[in-house]
Amino acid sequence: MTSVTKHIILAATFAFLLTACATSPTGRSQLKLYSKGQLANMGAQAFDSMKSNQKVSKQAVDNQYVSCITSYITKHVPKSVYDGEWELVVFDEPQINAFALPGGKIGVYTGLMEVAENQHQLAAVIGHEVGHVIAEHGNERMSNSTLIGMGMEVTNQLLQSNQIANSNMIMAAIGMGVQVGVQLPFSRTHETEADLIGLELMARAGFDPKESVNLWVNMDKASGGKRPAEFMSTHPSPATRIETLQSNMAAASHLANQATDRPNCQK
Repeated sequence: MTSVTKHIILAATFAFLLTACATSPTGRSQLKLYSKGQLANMGAQAFDSMKSNQKVSKQAVDNQYVSCITSYITKHVPKSVYDGEWELVVFDEPQINAFALPGGKIGVYTGLMEVAENQHQLAAVIGHEVGHVIAEHGNERMSNSTLIGMGMEVTNQLLQSNQIANSNMIMAAIGMGVQVGVQLPFSRTHETEADLIGLELMARAGFDPKESVNLWVNMDKASGGKRPAEFMSTHPSPATRIETLQSNMAAASHLANQATDRPNCQK
């Protein structure tokens, strides 16, 4: 066994031990190197920057509508995730997007409200984004990027020190392999997990979980079919997302039927 192989095996073993130190809400092993306080500080800084650099909506109707939906969703977020008042900002931008950040920050773009046709569909998106925060996906992505960066640097140094021929080409191939074989599937796993957490959140909040499927039908139409192949994408295809949601719909519908709230958020 060469010294290069020994170092790679040791690095892989170390990475495996680290990934076993935390578990996601769906039972998946996670690597989390950053504290909740660090993530909350980073989230607040990013949110402040966005508020300064993007147009914030002054439309009272839009703000009240989104705030109404958000209040029902965040009421069901565990206090261990965030035990404070969530800050919501509606950005007056045409992009079809929304996000949630650690530390209780939520942003919704007005373009999304053209695609999410009702309160239930918008609740599906907000629930999904809050799901990322609940599962600490930001922490996990940053932690894995840190670990991958360290591993790539160590591998490069080993190749150089052992005078391996074509080391630059080897590193480029490893980089592509990491992206396609690790980072992209990893991102798709996060998206699927957030879909499931969001589905449960919206159902517990009293929204109609079946509308999450209609949302992705609308999203697919809005994209005009211009999507990369799923294995090269950070997100599952709409068809895959719909299939996952439908396979979990019975449990979600049961939760929705038991919900004590019946939201009536109007545009």
